[in-house]
Amino acid sequence: MDIYKLKGSIFKAMLLSGAEKLSKEYEAINALNVFPVPDGDTGTNMKMTLNGGVTEINGYEDDNIFEVSKKISRGMLMGARGNSGVILSQLFRGINKGFEGYEEVDASILANAFFSGVKQAYKAVMKPVEGTILTVAREASEKALMVCKSNTTINEFFKVYIQEAKESLQRTPDLLPVLKEAGVVDSGGVGLICIIEGMLAAIEGDSIVKNSSIDNLHMVSTLKKQDKVEVSFGYCTEFILKLATKKVGDIEKFDEKVVLEKIESLGDSIVLVKDEDLLKVHIHTLVPGNILNEGQKYGEFIHLKIENMEVQHQDHEELISSHTNGECACGEVHEMVKKPEIKSKYAIVSVATGDGLMKTFKEMGADYIVSGGQSMNPSTEDFIKGYETLNAENIIVFPNNKNIILAARQSAKLYKESNVYVVETTSLAQGFAALTMIDLNDEPNKCIADLQIVVSNVTTGLITYAVRETQLEGLHIKKDDFIGILDGKIVTSCRRKIDAVKSLLQKAINDQKEIVTIIYGKDVSEKEATELVKHIEKNFSNVDVDVVDGSQDVYSYIFAIE
Repeated sequence: MDIYKLKGSIFKAMLLSGAEKLSKEYEAINALNVFPVPDGDTGTNMKMTLNGGVTEINGYEDDNIFEVSKKISRGMLMGARGNSGVILSQLFRGINKGFEGYEEVDASILANAFFSGVKQAYKAVMKPVEGTILTVAREASEKALMVCKSNTTINEFFKVYIQEAKESLQRTPDLLPVLKEAGVVDSGGVGLICIIEGMLAAIEGDSIVKNSSIDNLHMVSTLKKQDKVEVSFGYCTEFILKLATKKVGDIEKFDEKVVLEKIESLGDSIVLVKDEDLLKVHIHTLVPGNILNEGQKYGEFIHLKIENMEVQHQDHEELISSHTNGECACGEVHEMVKKPEIKSKYAIVSVATGDGLMKTFKEMGADYIVSGGQSMNPSTEDFIKGYETLNAENIIVFPNNKNIILAARQSAKLYKESNVYVVETTSLAQGFAALTMIDLNDEPNKCIADLQIVVSNVTTGLITYAVRETQLEGLHIKKDDFIGILDGKIVTSCRRKIDAVKSLLQKAINDQKEIVTIIYGKDVSEKEATELVKHIEKNFSNVDVDVVDGSQDVYSYIFAIE
């Protein structure tokens, strides 16, 4: 069926279809990782980011396309993970801006909105790289903008967009040599096309959505977590409330802390946020009815969920210690930390993976650990959740992965109760070195400047294995080879792990280096790590060696060489 006007209800159905298609294809998108290592996560990041938008419109009925797209944008903003996820969220944020003032749109307005999304996404990336999802989105939007008029069907808009996006995708290896060398196209561009194809399917009578399997994501607040009452199990109670003028007066001036003061004595793990006329609440309580009665004083429920955590706990008994993030029975991850009563000058937030490394980072002074890394990038929401457990004037963040930096930056812009500084550490090795050298006696600008110098002097070495055969960085890499990565470049590929380690260290350690920290993973025994220390001490007498049992996945060894 040809459509000439796109309404909010149709746009919602299209997004659900796009999300469902992506949920079926994300693993194939992950496999397009340039490096042949077991950490491809572009598809996962895009899927979970889009799920944030889907969750936001679950149960929401409105034909106003601006209002529907605004809710989608909100959800994706908070759920954004990794570079590809942040860029995707910004594309939809710009699309929402392009819909402003319209209840429904024709193909011409739609084309302008998609181009608005491109401008928003380019603006969000400090150094845009061509040959990526940005290029695919831009060239497809430019073609649609040129071709589509007010009398063009919505169907034709998406067909034009998809055709140009596919042609642009095939050109990405010519713009980004590393893609050509690896023999792949840009994975983010593939993910975008997958979403748009799913959206088109919804209006072409070939909807992918039957019973949506999109996972729910929890919302996050801009208020601080409260810990007034400890609830062992009880009920995980969540609701979204549409504030009513007749109950609260001027909605813009309504302070959500009024609600917090009423419910904080009734439970714990409180997450509460006001977003324009919506109030979102999450609480663990023994008396859910009292919570709902209080909420109804301020508006009308548009989403409500109550789950018995004690029943769930019978199938989910493992609780994680207070050194790391813990997953409660409702599925939400909480930091098992009491919020300090006294405001400090500084607090430190660091991303880490592996029980040993998380514990080590805590012992080194990190106040909150955001769980995540190569195979699971944390979201904007995950960072903000950490900030809410802290009580500090300044928060210093170490993302420790180049694919997490954008989400960390986005969280810093959104959080208003502290000054948030993101030190752009691109590896766990850099984060480790920064924690060893941080001086919290200095003022923020001096502290951050010194940390940037420390980070710039760290050489990062990684040992992992190849998941496929490829030609990259001038090396012929065979499947299951052990590969050594030095500051982001593959420098060695060997059949035996120890040979890859020795080759990597030979290239990494020079006369200027003084310290080598070995962070070994789950697949390395203590005996193997000890033998490696002996090798380094024998062959590189100019360095001191430290060893950390990181218990991380993906990488057998992480080396911080300073």
